[in-house]
Amino acid sequence: MASAEAPGSYGGASRPAAGRFRVRALSVRTLSLGSVPPPALILLGIISLQVGAGLAKHLFDRLPPSAIVTMRLLTSAVVLGFLARRALRTVLRDHSRSSLAIAAGFGLALALMNFSIYQSFARIPLGVAVTIEFLGPLTVSIVASRRPRDALWVVLAGAGVVMLARGGSGGLDPAGIAFALLAGTCWAGYILLTAATGKRFAGSTGLAVASIVGTFAILPLGVASAGTALLDPRLLLVGVGVGLLSSVIPYSLELEALRRMPARVFGVLMSLEPAVAALVGLALLGEVLTGRQWIAICCVIVACAGATRSQQNPPEAPEA
Repeated sequence: MASAEAPGSYGGASRPAAGRFRVRALSVRTLSLGSVPPPALILLGIISLQVGAGLAKHLFDRLPPSAIVTMRLLTSAVVLGFLARRALRTVLRDHSRSSLAIAAGFGLALALMNFSIYQSFARIPLGVAVTIEFLGPLTVSIVASRRPRDALWVVLAGAGVVMLARGGSGGLDPAGIAFALLAGTCWAGYILLTAATGKRFAGSTGLAVASIVGTFAILPLGVASAGTALLDPRLLLVGVGVGLLSSVIPYSLELEALRRMPARVFGVLMSLEPAVAALVGLALLGEVLTGRQWIAICCVIVACAGATRSQQNPPEAPEA
């Protein structure tokens, strides 16, 4: 991001002020997103997203997952709606019914994806759930490529998921695995609908519309499951924090990174997300994975990275 440059020469009486201005200008430039390397932005976004997920899981003993999803989506809708407030005033007038229907479908996919993955978090470790969820974007990448050698990535990812399902003492909760697979399916639809929405709406308008639709879709379930607990100021504050960490901050960082790096590199870096989720689960939640589960996570990461690198024009994998 550009910042003002301090003038090069001043009179004697002005030099202290000039020095202070130069220091401030340097600080702004140093702290701006534009001064941070794109890979670091992606890594920070992934960490923010997974820390938000870990924070949300800490609340599951006080609020049901559907209520946490409601607060997360509501936070995103408020922030994105504010940023796109001018375009939203005329969105019904400026766009066709088909375009609005696509944005609404985008919002429903967003709501169901978040609901499913939070239900999965409540039943299985964070890193395992995110790893299984990554089968969604992996499938989109492989279908878009259609190269015979990409069958290798399918086999590798499948082997990883089988090891995850059978790893650990007693295996994993089947419902947790099912919810993670549903989240991955929704993520695949989310990627396709992101592209379709982006062609019809300028800037973040489409995402704002989708966030608002998704919030209204999940709101009745969140209110019914949590009741008056949603009005607790402390829980609301933590819920807003989850929304900022899991949606607003990662989206902003990824958007800035994508301006300065190829989509293929972005996709490869995003493949690190299951490993970061597992580390966050270990650090924040005490979720210790077995050696077999770590190997399984690495298999899925390698499959995702390999499928992305093998494409000439890989689809972007937006933040979930």
